[in-house]
Amino acid sequence: MSDFSNRLLDWYHNNRRILPWREDPTPYHVWLSEIMLQQTRVEAVKGYYARFLDTLPDVDALAQAQEDTCLKLWEGLGYYSRVRNLQKAAQEVMEHWGGEIPGTSDELKKLPGIGPYTAAAIAAIAFGERIPAIDGNLLRIYARLERYEESIRTPAAQKKAAQYFAEQMPERSAAWNPVRENNGKGGTIAKDNPCGNFNQALMDLGNAVCLPGSAPACGQCPVADFCRIHKECPGKETSLPFIPAPKEKKTELLTVFMIRSGDRTAVRKRPARGLLAGLYEFPNAAGHLDDKEAVAWLRKNHVEPVRIKKIVDAEHVFSHKKWIMQGYEVITDPFAEQSIPFIMAGEEEIVSLYCIPSAFSAYSDWLIAQKQ
Repeated sequence: MSDFSNRLLDWYHNNRRILPWREDPTPYHVWLSEIMLQQTRVEAVKGYYARFLDTLPDVDALAQAQEDTCLKLWEGLGYYSRVRNLQKAAQEVMEHWGGEIPGTSDELKKLPGIGPYTAAAIAAIAFGERIPAIDGNLLRIYARLERYEESIRTPAAQKKAAQYFAEQMPERSAAWNPVRENNGKGGTIAKDNPCGNFNQALMDLGNAVCLPGSAPACGQCPVADFCRIHKECPGKETSLPFIPAPKEKKTELLTVFMIRSGDRTAVRKRPARGLLAGLYEFPNAAGHLDDKEAVAWLRKNHVEPVRIKKIVDAEHVFSHKKWIMQGYEVITDPFAEQSIPFIMAGEEEIVSLYCIPSAFSAYSDWLIAQKQ
């Protein structure tokens, strides 16, 4: 084992984060956590992870679940294609793999929603495969260790980082002995797994020491002696990695209607394809409509407003666009509900049944506040 690996793994042994999926690292648990952790903070994931497992404890349960159940469990995490692909992959595991999650990165990449990073993370952490899982943390650490000054947002950078960490990674332990489970949770648990620990050590290093966007804690870094940017340009560590400026996001204006009749509020299902596909939303129209335009839109949709007033404005930023929203509360006559082309749902149904994405959280929160 290299000096780099020894120092890193010793540091990890003493400083590792205690996380629920690490304490019981079945392939299903590792897979679920890795999908949830994509573009989401660890602390935010813990509650979702526990709630998801309470309802869908294994691959078979996930494969058989209703799609709306999966979406509701995912509500607030965003990127809902992730949970759809998670379920599609679970169905493939049940149909083609006899319920056993495949144990190599090459096999895992054949499943829906599992790319190179996720496949490597599952294969290393759950099955002990000797492969680095290259994500933003590892790319940042690599750029500083090797003083890599080109963009890390390229396939070439990922390849170089993978080669570097593969050379540093310890061999798969001869003592590593996967314990076969027969509990329906996805196969094997890795014991004495230096390859999985190496990847998780780098993840924790990026989380606690080699930080993005602020001064790294180089004095606490177990591999600072190997870091070129630290040794050659002390005080300039945050100059790397080089990340090109993102493209400007497209802005879209929306008018959101909180159409209310008694204790019910209108929701509708979004189209099966496109942004937030198949989720539920409060009815909305393109553009910022003034009072007259808003009433015209409502009447076009068979909603006769008894009263209409402006409410909260909101913004939501997606990966590729930004919504700037204005809202109206619309009170309509209960006798006219049958003509409204939306679902008139009670507050409890909206909370427990319909998956409304966080893009509309300002309006969900406004609705809840009306009951207080």
